[in-house]
Amino acid sequence: MSLNWINPEEYSFNSFLLMERFQIRLMMESGGWRNDNAEWKRGMGIALNAHPAVAWYLSRRCPECASVVAELMSNAPKAAGAEQVRAAEVYALRSVEDFTVYTTPEIMAEKCDFIRGWRKDRLFALADLTGKTVLDAGAGSGRLTFAAAEKAAWVYASEPVGTLREFMREKIAKESIGNVRVLDGLVTALPFPDDTFDIVMSGHVVGDDYDNEIAELTRVCRSGGWLLDCPGDSEHDMKLDDTLVSLGFEPIYYTGSFSCDVYCYRKQVWKGK
Repeated sequence: MSLNWINPEEYSFNSFLLMERFQIRLMMESGGWRNDNAEWKRGMGIALNAHPAVAWYLSRRCPECASVVAELMSNAPKAAGAEQVRAAEVYALRSVEDFTVYTTPEIMAEKCDFIRGWRKDRLFALADLTGKTVLDAGAGSGRLTFAAAEKAAWVYASEPVGTLREFMREKIAKESIGNVRVLDGLVTALPFPDDTFDIVMSGHVVGDDYDNEIAELTRVCRSGGWLLDCPGDSEHDMKLDDTLVSLGFEPIYYTGSFSCDVYCYRKQVWKGK
């Protein structure tokens, strides 16, 4: 399903030069979009042949994918015209539209429904953030981070995408926000000691590897603290996440700003001695 977060015609294929190693790996490992692996491979190969600097960057930024890049380029048609190349570029950019929009974080609030339709009181209803030490894992452009900062003592924003970290740091400097710190870190490898936070929150982060993701979020949460999953509003109905429920999360339902079903989740953490 298309997220409709971008118009790929507005983006250069050079956007791939801003992508991180883990993003390149995920893109190459998926090997397709809309279950059309053959078309994706053909399009990526055409676009990479037309942009050797991008191919060079992908191979060196993510060396474990270098052979895949070489294979894509080798198997693609060599005599592609300008229109065919641009069509391939647009297809490639659309295939990773979430990663593509992260290269322009300044427009995410306008383009992404989960930010555009969201209200911060949805977060405040999940737990009392007043005076707490909070982690936002996979903070993105700071939707949850900056809302929490209005009440929390400290908010740490862990985000693996450099363009998004830079965006948050610029906002912090511009608005003189004194209680937010931004760090690099994946949800499965958070750069914090055990039992650091009163509240650990995220949105659009958990779901690729539930067991390891929840284990890491739990590790850095203090006993008695809360894990919060607050995805924001969507232009499509959300379904209940049965896996989170089976892992002990309480689902909180509301009708979102787009008149669609939305679920948030919370779980209080208790750790034995």
